Amino acid sequence: MERPTRIGLAAKGLALTLVVAAVAYPLLGVIGTSFASQSDIIRSAGLVLWPDHPTLDAYRTIFTGGVVTRALLVSIGVTVVGTGCALLLTIGMAYGLSRRDVVGSRVILMTALFTMLFNPGVIPNFLLVNELGLYDTFAALVMPTLVSAFNLVVLRSFFMNLPEELYDAARVDGAGDLRILLQVVLPLSKAVIAVVSLFYAVTYWNAFFNAMLYLGDSEKWPLTMVLRTFVLQGQSLDSAVAGESVAPQQSVQMAVLVVAVLPILCVYPFLQRYFTKGVLTGAIKG
Repeated sequence: MERPTRIGLAAKGLALTLVVAAVAYPLLGVIGTSFASQSDIIRSAGLVLWPDHPTLDAYRTIFTGGVVTRALLVSIGVTVVGTGCALLLTIGMAYGLSRRDVVGSRVILMTALFTMLFNPGVIPNFLLVNELGLYDTFAALVMPTLVSAFNLVVLRSFFMNLPEELYDAARVDGAGDLRILLQVVLPLSKAVIAVVSLFYAVTYWNAFFNAMLYLGDSEKWPLTMVLRTFVLQGQSLDSAVAGESVAPQQSVQMAVLVVAVLPILCVYPFLQRYFTKGVLTGAIKG
């Protein structure tokens, strides 16, 4: 391949700079506004990149009343439990479907792939959740999305492309399928499992539609429902917190948004290096 010209390098650098600026500007605006005082917001017409009088009043407001704190704990619990259960089921199904001697594996795989093409719709899902007695329970936030067909296919493809000699050697040593999975397959699959874990975690953390459908009690709302109600719909948090709010409403809304985004931003850099290796190895081979 030819070496890139200086004009080409300059164009790539300019394009990358514009993309970074387009992403960083609103993010910095949200963070800056969450620390801004009323005078800063008035002076900047609503969006504050760098507050002249930074204050933590907005964060004190959202964590004083208990609404955001409770919703944050619900989101953390649903994400941790949901991701763990989803990984357990997905890894088990992917390993079973990757073995060619499993009876009925092709039918099960086609059934899983069928769900990627045809969605049953909101009403059938709601009726099913209601009939199973899951309505207004935390299980309704976890169980309907336990297994992703896409993640299942990625893991299955990765498992199928592991050297068959590893399985044969483990069986010669007397290992069963469970021991092979735990001691042979999983240690070699850290990259793809890390990527799939992040996919599930982001899905559970950002999910609000299931909460809106299946939760009638606002005490069980996850953080995304609080974000939707008090930020997108513009309802005031003052009625939900203890005492009078001294922070501007816009600062409070941006503070809720920061709290909702911060966990994923903290986790993503540690798993980013697995993305290319994990997704491409699981999806392209086989």
